[in-house]
Amino acid sequence: MRVLVIGSGGREHALCWRLARCPSVRALYACPGNPGMAAVATCLEAGEGRPEDFLRVAERVQADLTVVGPEAPLVAGVADCFRAAGRLIVAPSRQAARLEGSKIFAKQFMQRAGIPTARFRIAASEAEALDALNHFGVPVVLKADGLAAGKGVVVARTRQQAEQAAADLLSGRLVGPAGARLVVEECLEGEEASFIVLSDGRRVFAFECTQDHKPVGDGDTGPNTGGMGAYCDGRILSPAQRGEVLERIVLPAIRTMEVEGAPFTGFLYAGLMLTADGPRVLEFNVRMGDPEAQPLMHTLEGDLAETLASAARGALEENALRWNGQSSVCVVLASEGYPGTPRTGLPISGIERAEARGAVVFHAGTRRTDGELVTAGGRVLGVTASADHLPGAIERAYAAVREIHFEGLHYRRDIGRKGLKRW
Repeated sequence: MRVLVIGSGGREHALCWRLARCPSVRALYACPGNPGMAAVATCLEAGEGRPEDFLRVAERVQADLTVVGPEAPLVAGVADCFRAAGRLIVAPSRQAARLEGSKIFAKQFMQRAGIPTARFRIAASEAEALDALNHFGVPVVLKADGLAAGKGVVVARTRQQAEQAAADLLSGRLVGPAGARLVVEECLEGEEASFIVLSDGRRVFAFECTQDHKPVGDGDTGPNTGGMGAYCDGRILSPAQRGEVLERIVLPAIRTMEVEGAPFTGFLYAGLMLTADGPRVLEFNVRMGDPEAQPLMHTLEGDLAETLASAARGALEENALRWNGQSSVCVVLASEGYPGTPRTGLPISGIERAEARGAVVFHAGTRRTDGELVTAGGRVLGVTASADHLPGAIERAYAAVREIHFEGLHYRRDIGRKGLKRW
């Protein structure tokens, strides 16, 4: 197959890295790609990044299969555009992508499907937000309705923080028009986990569970980010919990989507809170997670391209992929200023030394300037390593991290630590 991957971040680099190892892939393209992806794929310009721009690229390279990484093209309807042109694509329709494109739609969908989630209220004004705060008290969670690049969620611990967050979101100061409407919901207690499946609209293949680390600082301190690291480990969920997530959350979501006329094809991501009363859904995403994709792709075996193609055709081969049994850890190296305004254009060194230690360094926010690799975003690199057990994977990943340098580099030093209690 000739395979096209849409996107330019760490998730897309991880997908390309795994796809390049598939026997069924004879040509691999990335649009627009990044310097890391250029080592395994031909990178192509994306024009203005509209669905029709990506379709023109797929037609030009005669792609047999297109895989979409980021959420924005999905919400914009790239799948509908490709299917109308007869092009095979792994992606939910624009209608199905509302699960991520609108937090309000997602919460109301979960109500209809009977999926366990936090109690919530919707607010389109400060008065409505204040009324919701009176209902829930603190701590409380406020979420921008629209896409906000992972920065539209505020966990307020005090009433003052909650009122300020509501004002900042609704006014557009925090995330622009994405915050014009809010979901205000109860703050669930427990441990977070990420559960991702691939679906053909009816059947699913469930990946191994992962755990993301959203806050910027150690110990889950500081503002939320797009993800400062993740690990994959078979002990995050017990077999009983895994079965409960599939039966009470994933399969009801897939069945309800089909009943409502929007069959879900592609990656469905359930962000979970493992509460004392069982798993509850914090959010749905409609694509592979980032940075969850990095450890998942590092521990996946089987021909990913063939499986993705089978899902896109509506005939998913559910047993073609498998987890290799190892634990894997991804540590994100971020630019100074992130998750605010990051410094960019700074030279990066040490990637070769890091990979000599057994890690794979996935590029997320990099570019080449006059032949030199420099920073080009907030999350710059995802240093990923695996081992037969979680402590070994953590040790190997951080040994590789210490080999890399750019000015202002910062990272969390506790990725995977929560999982050590299960060893």
